[in-house]
Order: sequence, then structure tokens, then C-alpha cells
Amino acid sequence: MQRRDLLRQMGLVAGGLSIPNFVKAKEQTNTPKRVLRVAHITDVHIEEAIPLVNSSKGFAKCLHHIQDVVKPDLIINSGDCVMDAHKHRKGNVKKQWNLFNDVLKAENSLPVFHSVGNHDICCEGDSQSSFEDGKKWAMDEMGMDKRYYSFDNKDWHFVMLDSVQKKKDGSWYTANVDEEQFDWLKKDLKILPANKPTMVISHIPILAACVFFDGNNMKEKDGRWEVPGSWMHTDSKQLAELFHDHKNVKLAVSGHIHLSDRVDYNGVSYCCNGAVSGRWWFGKYQHTEAGYAVIDLYDDGSFTNNYVSY
Repeated sequence: MQRRDLLRQMGLVAGGLSIPNFVKAKEQTNTPKRVLRVAHITDVHIEEAIPLVNSSKGFAKCLHHIQDVVKPDLIINSGDCVMDAHKHRKGNVKKQWNLFNDVLKAENSLPVFHSVGNHDICCEGDSQSSFEDGKKWAMDEMGMDKRYYSFDNKDWHFVMLDSVQKKKDGSWYTANVDEEQFDWLKKDLKILPANKPTMVISHIPILAACVFFDGNNMKEKDGRWEVPGSWMHTDSKQLAELFHDHKNVKLAVSGHIHLSDRVDYNGVSYCCNGAVSGRWWFGKYQHTEAGYAVIDLYDDGSFTNNYVSY
């Protein structure tokens, strides 16, 4: 009892252990400081041709929620702004782009950084030149000078990738970074200070679990999973190895699948962040509501990624 009384007098026993003031002060000093809040939107899929789908009002509602409730510093849009540009006539695609940009201009006051999604690419036929022209058109609509690029904001570095490539056999698309882009990415990461935390953005997931549930991918006949190269990067291993060489790569986000998941692999968190349009403006897709991600970035390289339904 004498020992317990002594400890109580020292402040170490009072319904449990209490921490001396000098330790508390040290912990407060080391508490990570949030330097940026990012809203990650993806897969808006503006529809102009279907009267039952009022996608413009839905997109506006999402932007209002972002600015009024979440109040981020910037918005990152990882593509699929319009719907099926490769299936529609150019006149209809132009109407969709006009609608997307009209809503964005009228209802948003935050800086937006874009990347191209597969639905954004209008092309006629299977030629590489038509595919490239369609991608360039999408870039022009989004005000992009380059199809892949990087930038710094506060303590963080951001890498915007072009993950949608034409298949070598001339058919639609596959997911990877081409050789030119991969060489650029290696150089971009190499010149960064080792303590510069980095976030990577792609339209199509580099690595995801939800791709196994987006469709009927288990082949019962032979008991094998099949994940198409258009659903997840075919160069996932190559990119993961590159990120392993650069420990400052902390987070990689994407869209495309319309589902929300997180895979932590080898020191990098891969977050697939649903879709603004949900099930293409017909409610939720499987278990994922229409929404966007709120990403808080901290000065020590830590982060939180939370999916929000608006």
C-alpha cells in the first residue's frame, strides 16, 4: 500500500497510468500535420442522350458536396468524364464534353487535375492514329498539355499516368504504361528527394482486389480466375518493383471498376475509389454507392483515404 501511495503521488496511478507532461509534449510535437486535402473523383460518365439519366444534376450535386462539406484544396479527376465516346458519333460526344465542362465551370471553384479514361477516347475504326487523335481530343477538352505529367503541392509529389493504351492487335484497349511513359516515370521518381511523399494516379487500377468481382471471372470449368488486361494494369509487377525502389511512393489511386477497395502491398496502398456515377447513374454498383474519395495527406508521408457517398 505504501508503494501504491507513492506511485499515486508521482502521478503514475489514477485509474490507470498517466503520462508525464514532458512525454505528452514530445508526442504533440511529433503529431503529423495535415498539409493537403484532396477530393478524388472518377467515372462521372456524363450522359447527354438518355432523358431518364440526369447526370448533369448528379455531377453538380457531387461538386457541391465536395466544396460545401469536405472543403478540399484540390480535385483530382482520374477519367471517364463522358460515356462511350468510342461508340457515339462525334457530334454526340461533343455534346457530352460540353455538358461536362459546363457543369464543372459553373459548379466548381477548385483547381482540377485530370487524366484520360477509356470512355473519353473517341475513335473511328481500329487504327492507332484514330485512337491517338481521340485521346488528344479528350486531353484538349480537359485542358491537358500532356497525357502523363507530375506536379508538386505542399509537401507531396503527384504523378498522373496515362493507363489506357491501344492493343497491339488493333482491338480496343489494354491497361499499362507504354515504354516512353515508363522511362519518364523512372526519371521522375529518381530525381525526387528521398523524403518527398508521392501519390500516383491512374484511371485503371495498377493493383486491386475488386477486379475479381467485377463480372463472372471464376471459370468453373477449370477453376481459374481470369482478370482482363483492360480491368487492371498488365504491368502491375513492373510498376510495383519500381515503387519498391522508391520508398517515397505511398499511395496509388484509380477508378474504372466503379467499386471501392484498398490493397496494401509492399509498402504502397492501392485504392480503387468507386465512381461519381455509381452504377452509371442507376444507383449503387454492387455494394458501392455513387461517391468520391477524400484523401488527407500529412507532412510525414502518412495519409487517409475515405470513400464518401454524396
